[in-house]
Amino acid sequence: MLGVNDGLVTNICLILGIAAANGSASAVRIAGFASLIAGAVSMAVGEWVSVRSQVELFQGVLGELRALVRRNPRLVLDTLTDRLVGTGFTRETARRVATELPLDHVSFLDFTAQTVFGVNPAELGSPRVAALSSLCLFAAGAAVPLVPWFLAHGAVAVTVSIVLTALASAAVGGWVSRSAGRSAWTGALRQLAIVVLAAAVTSGVGALFGTAVS
Repeated sequence: MLGVNDGLVTNICLILGIAAANGSASAVRIAGFASLIAGAVSMAVGEWVSVRSQVELFQGVLGELRALVRRNPRLVLDTLTDRLVGTGFTRETARRVATELPLDHVSFLDFTAQTVFGVNPAELGSPRVAALSSLCLFAAGAAVPLVPWFLAHGAVAVTVSIVLTALASAAVGGWVSRSAGRSAWTGALRQLAIVVLAAAVTSGVGALFGTAVS
């Protein structure tokens, strides 16, 4: 949903800025579509690099853990026992849990990685999935304020673009807030206010320059 929101804010700001500067409907469509493509690709590349780096970091941690189990198994067991004690286990129970599985068993390595380092080997993430989802979500959000300009122009296109973006932004804010256990109305209104402020700034800049985009 954050990718959708990025697309919404980016393109409504761009579109209103160009429209306020007396840009033609054609200019708005070209700029809006270029922004959609550029933003979606940028989001995809950024997510791929971020998740790929995270996966490589976590894989390095897991590799170090396996090496440490071979070099100094007692240190691994003592550290795991201390962490379990810190979560509320008695030391006797913690030691029994820590030594329940063979040190080279995949379940022991997974459990130790998650308990000691906070790394869940089953949830390292997929760079490909992260990149594709970010690309699609940003593009979907950016398309909302842009589509009206392919069907209308002038004040009508501006009005429809603003209304659709406002509704979509409120829906995103409400959904995120509700997912966090807070009031959906609060999240919707807060998100709407943020989008309105951002759009007003760019629209004001466009009107101030008042230069038609050719």
